[in-house]
Amino acid sequence: MKMTVLSLFPEMFEGVFQTSILKQAQERGAVSLETVNFRDYSKDKHNRVDDYPYGGGGGMVLKPQPVFDAVEDICSSDTKKPHVILLCPQGERYSQKKAEELAEEDHLVLICGHYEGYDERIRTELVDEEISIGDFVLTGGEIGAMTIVDSVTRLQPGALGNEHSAVSDSFSTGLLEYPHYTRPANFRHLPVPDVLLSGHHERIETWRHKEALRRTYERRPDLLEERKLTDQEKAWLREFSNET
Repeated sequence: MKMTVLSLFPEMFEGVFQTSILKQAQERGAVSLETVNFRDYSKDKHNRVDDYPYGGGGGMVLKPQPVFDAVEDICSSDTKKPHVILLCPQGERYSQKKAEELAEEDHLVLICGHYEGYDERIRTELVDEEISIGDFVLTGGEIGAMTIVDSVTRLQPGALGNEHSAVSDSFSTGLLEYPHYTRPANFRHLPVPDVLLSGHHERIETWRHKEALRRTYERRPDLLEERKLTDQEKAWLREFSNET
């Protein structure tokens, strides 16, 4: 899979792309990551990519020409049109489900904005969808793009050393992840639950399922609203409710 990030500040991605899982995933051939500075496509004699908004108002707006030319140049080398994403506060809120959808694409192009916003023609004519990583404001789209690249990369075959990790992560199953423990078995009089030391795999899986449900019930009950609960999960929820 290939991911291309359009940014006025490609240097922001150097450390992120060359560290940890993202670096390893590239070395294993699971993903190809690149950045493109769309200022390089500006036809303005001063290489400007922004201008004052028609109608007045504060702030500057990204001009359509550099972004259109950059995306069209990137698309020209692909036999299949890449999936183009605009990072912006007005977009769909990002989720694990969306990450799983994007992970099926062959090539993602992520456009990072700055200043007051984009010329509306970028939004309406150039991109396939708009994504926001949350209900807050950032200086630009770069951190949002990093979030998408990281979450999509870890879903690619061969990206992780343990292929089970991605499918058991929080949100992948519809539940938050269960608690983890490691050595020592007793730390400062805080013991690891006996079931995890038992070696009984079925009991361990049942405990993990129950604790994942408990953590979701306590911290993100909204995630359970759309979940089709099993009879056992319903019984556990009644138990949790009685505990409080």
